[in-house]
This record gives sequence, structure tokens and C-alpha cells, in this order.
Amino acid sequence: MIAKRNFFLPFFALLFFAVSGLAQEKDSIPQKRDIKIIQSKDIPLDTTAMDMKGVEQMEKMESSQAIKDNPLVLLKEGDKGAYNLQDNPEAAKYDSLWMKELHESATLFDDIYKEVSTLDPEKSYDVELNTDTLKMRLELLNQKTPFNVVYNPSLENVIKSFLTRKRGLMNRMLTVSQFYFPLFEQEFDNHNIPVEMKYLAIVESALNPKARSRVGATGLWQFMYGTGKEHGLDVSSYVDERSDPIKSTRAACEYLNRVYKIFGDWDLALAAYNSGPGNVNKAIRRSGGYKNYWNIRKNLPRETAGYVPAFLATMYLFEYAEEHGLKGEKVARPYFETDTVHVKSIITFDQISELVGISKEELEVLNPSYKLKVIPYVKGKDYTLRLPRKEMGKFVNNESAIYAHVEKELKSKESPLPALVKAAQQNRVRYRVRSGDYLGKIAERYGVRVSQIKSWNGLRSNNLRVGQRLTIYPRGTRGVAATSKKKTTTKPVSLKNVPSNKIHVVKSGDSLWTISRTYQGISIENLREWNGISGKNLKPGMKLKLCDCSS
Repeated sequence: MIAKRNFFLPFFALLFFAVSGLAQEKDSIPQKRDIKIIQSKDIPLDTTAMDMKGVEQMEKMESSQAIKDNPLVLLKEGDKGAYNLQDNPEAAKYDSLWMKELHESATLFDDIYKEVSTLDPEKSYDVELNTDTLKMRLELLNQKTPFNVVYNPSLENVIKSFLTRKRGLMNRMLTVSQFYFPLFEQEFDNHNIPVEMKYLAIVESALNPKARSRVGATGLWQFMYGTGKEHGLDVSSYVDERSDPIKSTRAACEYLNRVYKIFGDWDLALAAYNSGPGNVNKAIRRSGGYKNYWNIRKNLPRETAGYVPAFLATMYLFEYAEEHGLKGEKVARPYFETDTVHVKSIITFDQISELVGISKEELEVLNPSYKLKVIPYVKGKDYTLRLPRKEMGKFVNNESAIYAHVEKELKSKESPLPALVKAAQQNRVRYRVRSGDYLGKIAERYGVRVSQIKSWNGLRSNNLRVGQRLTIYPRGTRGVAATSKKKTTTKPVSLKNVPSNKIHVVKSGDSLWTISRTYQGISIENLREWNGISGKNLKPGMKLKLCDCSS
């Protein structure tokens, strides 16, 4: 066996060197990798002796080969309009983002803002809550936090108020908090701030990074323009970093540390965060020098008087959610399982959505600081794109090709960022509210969403007054013309067997959206289906079914 094996050794050696020489010759051929944007229909193909099915199979094979031969290719398949960007398989393990919950929760800012600003800590509520048990739980909280969590009847009333009137809001906050709290906790740890301060963002904004108060305070931490600029937050025509979760949280940490150094008390730091250090100092003077929040509360502005109790009540309900039957939905992926990349060119949300395969709604949630849905590129500034990790892999893996495509597309459309801003300003409409107007009606007329009108004008509710001026950016003249002609048509629906408590009589100012919010578990689509409605406009006096009742 040994002799026979030695006989073949020279033969295998010759074969090895021959193959090696061929490989070296192949590797010595210069490789040119041009960045291209191709469509499968552009790939040359000889179809002389092939049927249509064979053509389709060959196109797929050659398209796949094109990607393997040249990784810097954005392949757009046929008429589907989808780019087949390839990601590293090892980095592609990812759970989908729960966008619906985050989008729906954006409307809760109005509820929390109204609740805190009108909160009456002296009003009692009939809720089953043993006072002795509450005292014991508050004492336990007081022992493990630097806040003065001490029982008093006013705090008990606020807790009972939240348990009755804002129970649904608290359940939603338990869900959404999983998206933002890991970020808050990390930043608070970095800045030596009590971790319980994370509950402040619920009181401030109901965890809505796009929240805007009636006085212009914006973001998760409700920074005014001047305070935001003071803490390094970029606020311009293109970007509002008060809405950036990471940067605004760092700014909130800096501000909280500043006011804590003044008062040396976290309760007073909270009060100063809401009303300013000046108002807290006035309250201390007017109370005769007391420095305990509960002793100076009556001398604080009304909104601040309910602010700290609302914070403490929120902390209590989160810490004892299970005991009160409060439960949020368990989510697949929290906020920190995303990643960021510095952009190297102006790029729009539309382009990112088309190329990477992510919805524009998800991009808005992850990148809320970009006003025009455009990420600008400015030398000397670092503007980042945040994406889920799977999509980030696609983006980075095809970065050169993406920027080449974006540059080509922007040049062809002549649409750099200043032109986008200029176009938006030129299309701006100043609308004067007339009698009988409501937000749904105005939104339909100009082809925009109610939430957009509220955001553009800093509206906290849907209430309008005659003569009020609204700033609106219509989608375009075609859209306006189309929507202005669109009428609500309602097929005759019998109400004969419908219970009276399942009928809504439309009042002036009502819309399908406001009605759906009035009745729990009913959506706009339900109202349309049950009442045979197409369009959005409703007439006062119209009767709508609130159930899928037999007619």
C-alpha cells in the first residue's frame, strides 16, 4: 500500500501546480467593480429558442449571478419596484418593530397634558384602595428612591384618579415604555440621576417624541426653543433635535443636574423643571422659607401644583402595576436593538424606504427629529439615520451603491434640500376657521392628516374657534382638488332593531375619528362598514350605528 501511494505522488504534485498556476493567472486579471443601478429587464438575454417560462427562469438566474459578481448593484425586479438589497445573513436575525402601538400612542399626549394641567389633588375618588396598604407601599418606595414619597391625602387622590380616569393610558404607557426606558436608564446612569426620573417623560409627553404643547415645548422632555438651544439641541428649518430621543434625554439630564445643584432636592428639581427655578424660589419665599414640596405647593403655579403628584402617582402605579391589574403588552424588541449610521449625503425617507424596504412610518418613529422627512448633509455636523439592525445591515452592506443612486436621483429630479424647503414654503396655506369647520373637514379639503394640522399648529386638542388661523401644507393642487370634490356618501341603513345606546347622533364638529375615540373598541373602519359610509364628512343630526347590529 505504501509503494502504490508513492507511485501516485508525482502525478498529484504535477496536477496541483497546474491548478495553482491557473488560479494565479485568473487572479491576476484586473477586476473592475462599477457601481450600477440595473433592472432585470436590462440584462441581455438570448431568447431565441426559449418559451416565456424559460425566459423568466433565466432572468432570475442571471440576476442572481449579477449580484454575486458585483455586490455594488441595486437590482430592481421587474415592475414590483422593490430593490433586492442583500444583507449579511448572520446579521439578519431580527424581530419586526411594533409600529402600530407606537403610532397610536402618539395621540395620548393630549390626555396626559390636560390631566396634569387641570389636576385637582384635593378631589376624592371612590376606588377600592386600602389606605394602610397604600401607606406601606409608599414607605417602601420612599426607602429605595431619593424622592420624598410620603403619604398624604392629596397623593392618594391623584393615584385613585389615575386608576379610574386614566387606567387605559397607564396600560398603554406600560407597553410603550419598553421602547424608551432602556435608553433613559442608560443616560440617567451616565449622569448620576435617579433612575426613577424616567417616569417624568410620561408626565411630560406620554412618551411621544413629537409632542408639542400649546406654548411650543417639544419632544419627550418638552424643551422650549431657548432651553433646547442652550443645551446644544439643533433647532432649524430641517431638524428639531428636541424630538431626538437620545440627544434630548442627554439635554434633560444636564438640565436636571443644574436645578438639583440649586435646590439639593429632587422634588424641587422636578418642580423647577416644570415651572423654572424662579417660580420655585418665589414659592419658597411666600411659604416662609419652607423647602419641602408639599409645604410650598399652594404657592406654585397651578400646573406645577399637580405636576409632582402626577409624577409620584405614575411611579407608584408602575412599581405596583400588577397589584392594581395594570398590564402592558410584551413587545418583541425594545429601542436599544436599533443602530445608527452617519449619513454621507442628503437622503430622503422615501428613498430609504424604497431602497432598504422599511416603511416610512417606522422611519418617522425611529428618526423623529427630521421635520421634512429628509436627512440633510451639512459639513461639520453629524446627522444620523437610525434603523432596525436588520435594515442597517442592508444599508451598510450597500452604502456606496445607495449614495450613488441617491445622488443620481436627486440630480435628475433637481430636488436638493433647499428646494424642498422652498417648495414647502411656497405651498403653505394660511386658513381661517369658519363656522361649522372641524379638523377632519379641513384635513380632507387639503389632502392631509388631522395629526399633521395639529403638529403644524401646536394644537393639543381638536377644538377650533371661528376666526382662528391655521398653517397648512397641502399635498398639491391635484390632491386638494380631488379631496375638495369628494363627498361623504351614506347608503340608507335601517336603525329599526338597533338599541338606543348603540346609536350616535352626529353633533357639529364631530368626525369619524372623534367618534371612534369616544367609544372604546370602535374604529373608523367599523363606523364606515356598519353605516355604509364612504368619505369623511358627516352632517349634524345624522345617526350612526355603534355596532354590527342586525338591521
